Amino acid sequence: MATAAELELGFRPVSETDVDTRAKFILKTYSHLLGAVAAFTALEVFFFMSGLARPIAVAMFKFGPLPVLGGFVLVSWIATGAAHRAVSPVAQYAALTVYVVAEALFFIPLLMFANIKAPGVISSAAVVTALGFMGLSAVAFTTRKDFSFLGALLRWVGFGVILAIFGGLFFGFQLGTWFTVGMIVFAGAAILYDTSNVIHQYPEDRHVAASLQLFASVMLLFWYVLRLFLRRD
Repeated sequence: MATAAELELGFRPVSETDVDTRAKFILKTYSHLLGAVAAFTALEVFFFMSGLARPIAVAMFKFGPLPVLGGFVLVSWIATGAAHRAVSPVAQYAALTVYVVAEALFFIPLLMFANIKAPGVISSAAVVTALGFMGLSAVAFTTRKDFSFLGALLRWVGFGVILAIFGGLFFGFQLGTWFTVGMIVFAGAAILYDTSNVIHQYPEDRHVAASLQLFASVMLLFWYVLRLFLRRD
């Protein structure tokens, strides 16, 4: 529900509009999400087919896995903030484009390692991620429950995750399997929260920002599902 101040600024949640408007908003949001996933996939294919993936991965591996992991989480955090602040369509598309490119770059070392260590595990992780996303989305859409209460929890946990990653970097301790499992749960909660916002909170003109938010959570889930699969092999 929008506050009085938000209504004065022209903010009106799509949940307060008619059925056709809500349906169009949801269709646009998920179309842009699919477009972002397709663009991410196309970029990865380009990097690997062109031979650029290896020098990029080598450059990132020089700093070790934790800085890459920290950068990935930090960029995800920044992107979700940008998704909330972006108002104009140009700003929303710019944020989405920059984030897709950044994610494609951050994923290169992990994908290269996965392809060498366990060929086929990438597609398995992608399938599990897709099924998890669809299942959590179905929960949000069928129950129509407002999961906005998860927002504060996700922010605090996200801050704790960044501290843990940089703590591991500076003090030399390893983030093990339980951290990876915990991050999968965290990503699942983020998907529930984001989907609930799509249903209840976003205004009609923020479908690109909504898709960016969903894309960030899907990529977070994919990252940690893939890392968990690699730990098992």
